[in-house]
Amino acid sequence: MANTKQTLPRAYDIIVYGATGFTGRLVAEHLLGTYGATGEIRWAMAGRSLGKLAEVRELIGGPSNFPLIAADASDPASLKTMAESVKVIISTVGPYQLYGEGLVAACVAAGTDYVDLCGEPAWMAAMIRKYGDAAQASGARIVFSCGFDSIPFDLGVFFLEQEARARFGEPATRVRGRVRKMKGTFSGGTAASLLATVEAAARDPAMRKTLSDPFALTPGFVGATQPSGNEVVEDITAGSWVAPFMMAMINTKAVHRSNQLLNYAYGPDFVYDEMMMTGSGPAGEKRAKALARRESVQNALIGFAPTRALIRRFVLPKPGQGPSKAARDGGFYDILLIGQTSDGRSLRVSVKGDKDPGYGSTSKMIAESGICLAREVSHEAVGGGFWTTASAMGETLISRLQAKAGLTFALENG
Repeated sequence: MANTKQTLPRAYDIIVYGATGFTGRLVAEHLLGTYGATGEIRWAMAGRSLGKLAEVRELIGGPSNFPLIAADASDPASLKTMAESVKVIISTVGPYQLYGEGLVAACVAAGTDYVDLCGEPAWMAAMIRKYGDAAQASGARIVFSCGFDSIPFDLGVFFLEQEARARFGEPATRVRGRVRKMKGTFSGGTAASLLATVEAAARDPAMRKTLSDPFALTPGFVGATQPSGNEVVEDITAGSWVAPFMMAMINTKAVHRSNQLLNYAYGPDFVYDEMMMTGSGPAGEKRAKALARRESVQNALIGFAPTRALIRRFVLPKPGQGPSKAARDGGFYDILLIGQTSDGRSLRVSVKGDKDPGYGSTSKMIAESGICLAREVSHEAVGGGFWTTASAMGETLISRLQAKAGLTFALENG
């Protein structure tokens, strides 16, 4: 159903909400450098403080008359006004379980599209339950997880499945996501979200169940038994030992939701997991075990309340801070996806990014996701509701990311 509310005039195509934060500033910097301040993309920056927004405007080289919008998660009226003025809001204000619901509610009410960087599955599941019907009615298209979690994995699986159907006439019902190489840091926002999630899970046993459930974002559907991804194993298919990957808890849920929203295009018994490759032979096994031990220790420490307080005080970047440009530009990632059909035919694809995953690449991915939704995906083609990047934008977003965001999606065999 078309979004009748979006047929009304909107002042902007895009608003970057949270532009005074480090990632938000990088998003604005990408938009300005790629599309200019007054080009075909009409956009603005929003945040709590007009003064700090003006500082960001000057820092990124924006013109003095570039539009700034005061909006605060604690002020519903400001969120409503902002949502009614724009086609798509890009939100970098997390943790979303603490600061995100008001904006989602405002966008749903206004029929406004929304993208974010959320990696908080329990909160996403709650938002889908609470606002799903209203979003369908208003035409608002809500797309979570438009950064490193979960675009390379969600769209990578989508790309692989498209190739499988083209070559084999059927989907790959088993896909292995393997992080082959990666250099760079996860963002401070990801770390803050993880801490908030751990604290919430400690208070709520139901949330702990949601976090461990690969089908937490597929209401009404439970598929085949999935690999745990928590063990060190020798993956013969990948030719490498593999260890647990910390983002798998988020990405696997997004991939299964895409399968559901795409009418089970990957198959009703689709099986998917994600792990880190550490190399072959004894050296690869040693690295995998060391990586697994380190992650186990980190998880145990994060679960300890005094440790979380120390992390917040001494480890997390302060607001507006992050890695240097040299560090961001020197980062990269290389993800291998291996798909197998039900009769054993296989193919391999890669997804690569040219910047560090947590900041440089993420900021470009979410910016282009917002533009894709605003300018290239009609409401007739994709109506209101809670979508994933694969189910809402698919091939269109893959093309845009390759052209504008430094990603490559490639078939490695076949």
